[in-house]
Amino acid sequence: MNQEPLGVASDVVHPTDLPRWSEIAPAHYLTDYSASGAPKHNNSPFPYDSELNHKIILWSGDISALQVDAIVNSTNESMNESNPVSDRIFQRAGSELKEEINLDIRECRTGEVRVTQGHALPARYIIHTVGPKYNIKYQSASENTLHICYRNVLQKSKEMGLHSIALCVINSVKRNYPPDEGAHIALRTVRRFLEHHGSSFDTVIFTVDNTDLGIYEVLLPLYFPRSKFEEDAARWQLPSDVGGHDGEPMVPDRQIRIIDNPQHTLHADEESIDLSSQLETSINVGEHAFSQMQGDLDQQRLLGERPYNDPLADIMVKEIQHQERGMAVESPYPNVLTSVTKFLGWTSIEIDEDRYERLLRRAKTEDLTEVSGIGCLYQSGVDRLGRPVVVFIGKWFPFNKINLDKALLYLITLLDPIVKGDYVIAYFHTLTSSSNYPSFSWLREVYNVLPYKYKKNLKAFYIVHPTFWTKMMTWWFTTFMAPAIKQKVHSLPGVEYLYAVMSPDQLEIPAFITEYDMTINGLRYFQPGAPT
Repeated sequence: MNQEPLGVASDVVHPTDLPRWSEIAPAHYLTDYSASGAPKHNNSPFPYDSELNHKIILWSGDISALQVDAIVNSTNESMNESNPVSDRIFQRAGSELKEEINLDIRECRTGEVRVTQGHALPARYIIHTVGPKYNIKYQSASENTLHICYRNVLQKSKEMGLHSIALCVINSVKRNYPPDEGAHIALRTVRRFLEHHGSSFDTVIFTVDNTDLGIYEVLLPLYFPRSKFEEDAARWQLPSDVGGHDGEPMVPDRQIRIIDNPQHTLHADEESIDLSSQLETSINVGEHAFSQMQGDLDQQRLLGERPYNDPLADIMVKEIQHQERGMAVESPYPNVLTSVTKFLGWTSIEIDEDRYERLLRRAKTEDLTEVSGIGCLYQSGVDRLGRPVVVFIGKWFPFNKINLDKALLYLITLLDPIVKGDYVIAYFHTLTSSSNYPSFSWLREVYNVLPYKYKKNLKAFYIVHPTFWTKMMTWWFTTFMAPAIKQKVHSLPGVEYLYAVMSPDQLEIPAFITEYDMTINGLRYFQPGAPT
């Protein structure tokens, strides 16, 4: 293709002023790839479709000048990013746009969309979205999030009944995203969406600058071929991964093993979670409300680090660390500590090594099959440093029904040989309910009875699919009960984030976790040997 950029328009530009993709002839000659070996695809994943081609426009120009139903603005989570596209949009839209964002919108999370009026723009609406930061360690997560950005923009446009939309390049070099890889995701996501919902749109304009124009000129024929010859040539030129049903990334080599609940108690209709009830019960520790001790701390403080001006927290942390190490030195805060422990309903936090040894001997002799058979706790391979990985499935832990004494014994018999060296824990909070949450008194007992080597040799504690309740309680527990592991706890939004520290083929998790993960992060998990 040898199309000259139209340049930056000074006046309003209507889609009828721009050539449609179907009206631009293919290059005069195309390479014959048939002699260069077998194609990557036996059949073209994106067949020639003149109707779809007529909806597409590739244009290098000022997106703020387009008279369409909506234009897209790529921004940051605070919606105040300064980049050439955003700056032009805000300048032309006028001060009312910034006022609407500050008063009504305020923020937009990565992958999500927010809609504002177009104000002084020729476009009726602006759809704002936040593209991902690119990190090679989390490549699939970055790719999937970028797909979600484009998908959410299109879905929101469809829901609003919009028929013409101008897409900017959402992926950003500023966020280290390779422009060619971003273009592949943008093009195939739009192609798949138009295949499923083509009647919703009359016009989709890929609005690019001069640096991206050449990339889109080369890649657009692969996803929107204008002839059978272009369609056939794309079988060699397209990447092996052309996405799933909606264009989402598919990575067949990243396979994890799927296991079933040993008790076969998982039902299709998963229990819904009432967040309000979780927050209400989670704030109470023993018979004393969290708010009684902490006053009016806001959510950010709850989820953040321990404030420096909190003397009570300092005293508790120092005292717990002091006793954890088994020091026989008199506490510098005996009176304050006594008052606090009475207030919280705590008893002595001294670790009894003899008690642990007694429990270990019991664990080796008692029948623990009623606990082990639940399958909520088990070792699952090793991480990339060769450290054993212990998996805990929150949904399978029936706290209100299980024999807690035997649960503790099973925990000890499983972990005792593992904790002699470094190890990590992966806790899956996926689809848990209030019946799965252990009480603070039981957690305190477990933590106190475990020797120091359990805390010392634990190198990381990963919480997958955390909720606000989980984060709040983690902060509380690691601040006042388990400060030795505070810096080792990491919250992860999806299973794939574990791949930076462990190979997928080392991970065994229940099917319901991957199914849930697919609903929030996209379809990219495969069972070994399953067709892709």
